[in-house]
Amino acid sequence: ARNRLVRTGAETVLFVDEVHRFSKAQQDALLPGVENRWVTLVAATTENPFFSVISPLLSRSLLLRLESLTDDDVRGVMRSALSDERGLDGALEMDEEALDHLVRLAGGDARRSLTYLEAAAGAARSRGVERIDVEAAEAAVDTAAVRYDRQGDQHYDVTSAFIKSIRGSDADAALHYLARMVEAGEDPRFIARRLVILASEDIGLADPTALTTAVAAAQAVQLIGMPEAGLNLAHAVIALAVAPKSNAVTTAIAAATADVRAGKVGPVPGHLRDAHYAGSQKLGHGTSYTYSHDAPYGIAQQQYAPDVVADAAYYRPTEIGAEGGIKERWERVRRLIRGR
Repeated sequence: ARNRLVRTGAETVLFVDEVHRFSKAQQDALLPGVENRWVTLVAATTENPFFSVISPLLSRSLLLRLESLTDDDVRGVMRSALSDERGLDGALEMDEEALDHLVRLAGGDARRSLTYLEAAAGAARSRGVERIDVEAAEAAVDTAAVRYDRQGDQHYDVTSAFIKSIRGSDADAALHYLARMVEAGEDPRFIARRLVILASEDIGLADPTALTTAVAAAQAVQLIGMPEAGLNLAHAVIALAVAPKSNAVTTAIAAATADVRAGKVGPVPGHLRDAHYAGSQKLGHGTSYTYSHDAPYGIAQQQYAPDVVADAAYYRPTEIGAEGGIKERWERVRRLIRGR
């Protein structure tokens, strides 16, 4: 390509299909040609290029996204195939209801729609009829194709929608996305792990049983396996979706972590230090510690946190669900501990 460009001025267009299958080293090899304009690179991929194409190549490219075909587009493709000499050449007619059925099952994929049409035509001919009706269409294809790649955009998009639907308390939408993942062959352990995380992240103590439910579902997946464990996952999804929501646990640990990372890690108060070994008291370890069970209400007034964060208030319970009662108790306990 470089020699041709130098000798004749003729440019070369290099088309690479499924560029995501190239390793990073192979993609790196394309850079000199692109940078020096020896070739005009046109690359196609069904994956998210931000995950599957190296950054140097991506930054030198114009990104064009091709959307799925609409139902009308797919319907037009199938009508053309019915009449075109390269297709069925008018040998068979097709009911509108059967056409709509195959369009819906194709899920915006023209190639898949033609495969379904060919199968439906075969089913009609096997019955000795010259019209593709719903019976023939259903005999050929009875399950919709689920567009879902566990390594691609569909995985991330459906997972994101699944979590956000539960967080948003829409049990119906959450079940829809659960069914899509299960039907597409998603690892049920992955789904269960996401539920366990969500139980603490988005529900927390607003419903203390949420984590128990999620963990039980995860254990059921391990114990029972699919497809039966799909019931346990659905059980957990519904329970988490309809549960009251609170992110107080999330914000609490985030605030505590931020202080630690900022260097607020003062020494442990002397009265809380380990005092089980000989000589510990000479170091002042454990002296003046008050055993909580000896104090009124089982709560001793003493400092537990290092001086640098003695007044920190990380956990701020909401008034939603069970956390409303926890908030009232925690405020009383905090006053007793701190004496104010």
